[in-house]
Amino acid sequence: MAWDSRARRVMMIYLPLSCFVLILLFPFYWMAITSFKPNAELLNYKEHNPFWITSPTLAHIKHLLFNTAYPTLAEDHDVRGGRLDLPVAVRLSTLAAYAIERLRFRGSPYVGLGIYLAYLVPPSILFIPLATVIVQFGLFDTPLALILVYPTFLVPFCTWLLIGYFKSIPYELEECALVDGATRLQILRRITLPLAVPGLISAGIFSFTLSWNEFIYALAFIQSSANKTVPVAILTELVSGDVYQWGALMAGSLLGSLPVALFYSLFVDYYVSSLTGAVKE
Repeated sequence: MAWDSRARRVMMIYLPLSCFVLILLFPFYWMAITSFKPNAELLNYKEHNPFWITSPTLAHIKHLLFNTAYPTLAEDHDVRGGRLDLPVAVRLSTLAAYAIERLRFRGSPYVGLGIYLAYLVPPSILFIPLATVIVQFGLFDTPLALILVYPTFLVPFCTWLLIGYFKSIPYELEECALVDGATRLQILRRITLPLAVPGLISAGIFSFTLSWNEFIYALAFIQSSANKTVPVAILTELVSGDVYQWGALMAGSLLGSLPVALFYSLFVDYYVSSLTGAVKE
């Protein structure tokens, strides 16, 4: 009986989880080994194992960091995404989510649903009218174009996320504060926001991740190499005609994914807590 229970647990839990983890982490493993493989191993799979490194090298990472503009592009990308778009998106989303969930005006549920539906519109459809607006304002091929465009998809998603988290905060706390004479802004600043820190951190993580990995808008609105984002620059600067610098490409992708992974690892507890609060309702 004990053996049957253990075998059932292995078949129903551990085996599916192992397959899921393997499928999920394999792309990162492939990026890592390709980044440290010499070209001889990358181009000759008949004599070398494609899933292992025989003679590791740092040539691809050295080429990426010292022979390309990758470090400068990564720093500029971090400034645009993490230091400009992130605080703007989180602040606008906080005000919108609080107004929709707490002020209880007529039609507020439909407003929240409309905001979320706006997030579901594919960027491949939106970038065409947005390109017209960007050109008319004279912002084409400038960092300001992306700073103004990114909140169009950051704010709807973060608003929907924070609406779900604000629902988990007891409304009686705010009613007591209203009885004591507090204003809505005082309640938001001193009561609601301190209790919603996990949700705010989760919204910040999503904002940083979405803006860091965004590709279509950056490809359509930015042309010069100096203003390109990391995902676009990796593709356009390391591909010459039909020659792909696979080692440098994978090294750039690996280094580009590290800030997001570090961000998640530092705030994973808040991230899980925010998701739990968002699905309580």
